[in-house]
Amino acid sequence: MNPFKTTCRVIYADTDNMGFVYHTNYFRWFEIARNELFGSVGLRYKKIEKKGFFLPVTEIFCKFISPVEYDDILQIETLVDEKIKAGMKFNYSIFCENEKKLLAKGYTKHACLNKNNKVVRPPDFLKEITKSIIKQQTGK
Repeated sequence: MNPFKTTCRVIYADTDNMGFVYHTNYFRWFEIARNELFGSVGLRYKKIEKKGFFLPVTEIFCKFISPVEYDDILQIETLVDEKIKAGMKFNYSIFCENEKKLLAKGYTKHACLNKNNKVVRPPDFLKEITKSIIKQQTGK
């Protein structure tokens, strides 16, 4: 598998009183990685929304493996789960860039809504982009 990779530096505001990253920031990094993945294939969320579709998070999970601290440079790897057909699922792994040490892993699941907030299957343009991403990550 060839995941999409993006980096992010931990800023001071991301940390808690103990000097470690506060847990909700992992979910923000998942979103950053997902946005950058879409952007890498020329499809920003803004374009999806202008076409009348929305991808709200319906489920989110994160397994914290090792603490993250201020000024760490993170590498976030993202894979589209090809088994999901009705919505979308993204799997994430967060590594410390310097050590290649796994810090956290998780996923987000998304429904596809139309402009009337009705759950719909992903439209053709989104299916095609998803297929393209899966092809890049699997080499098939």
